[in-house]
Amino acid sequence: MKIRIAVVEDDREISSILKELLESSGYECVQAFDGDEASKLLARESFDMVLMDLMLPYKNGERLIAELRENGETPVIVISAKSMMETKLEVLRLGADDYIIKPFDLDEVLVRIEVVLRRSGAFSAKPVLEAGELSLNTEENRLTVGGKQVQLTAKELMLLKLFLEHPQKVYTKAELYETVWNEQYFYEDNTINVHVSNLRSKLKKASGKDHIETVWGIGYRLKGKPQ
Repeated sequence: MKIRIAVVEDDREISSILKELLESSGYECVQAFDGDEASKLLARESFDMVLMDLMLPYKNGERLIAELRENGETPVIVISAKSMMETKLEVLRLGADDYIIKPFDLDEVLVRIEVVLRRSGAFSAKPVLEAGELSLNTEENRLTVGGKQVQLTAKELMLLKLFLEHPQKVYTKAELYETVWNEQYFYEDNTINVHVSNLRSKLKKASGKDHIETVWGIGYRLKGKPQ
């Protein structure tokens, strides 16, 4: 059975973009275009996740989140043009699981959906992720490189898992930090550089090859093609 995601967005162009993105990624998508319509939809049908704007006609996103939290724990990701930290913190306190600021990157939206669904138990991740000679068993947290087992720290495993899940994507430092550390990335620091460097060194030591590529001015991505 497909994972069902409700998209609550009054901008029909953005709603269509999200619907196409979700359906092309294997999700079932149902749209609502204002707060009142969304309230009735969410009361009538069950969903594995809700993607929601805040500035909606008739009933705003904050009220919808409050209603959802009164009736259950359906994961909510807010996608909003409101960029003030106070708004983000207020919405997270209300019960939203994540907050994405418009304009958004489509790959980032997919990654954040997967992370939240995995936390909720609705998303069953592929147990083994492979690319070239890299093979990561996500259930056992066990990595082999060319058949040889390689020990990684918890954060290194999470970083590598992201790279393997979306091998064509270039991740910014902010995306990596916010996904793996689950905290807001406020400023440039050395945390990501150190962890990616350590991961790269371990992979290279095991295989003699570079498996992580630095895209200057943007971030990092996996080298090679996925299987």
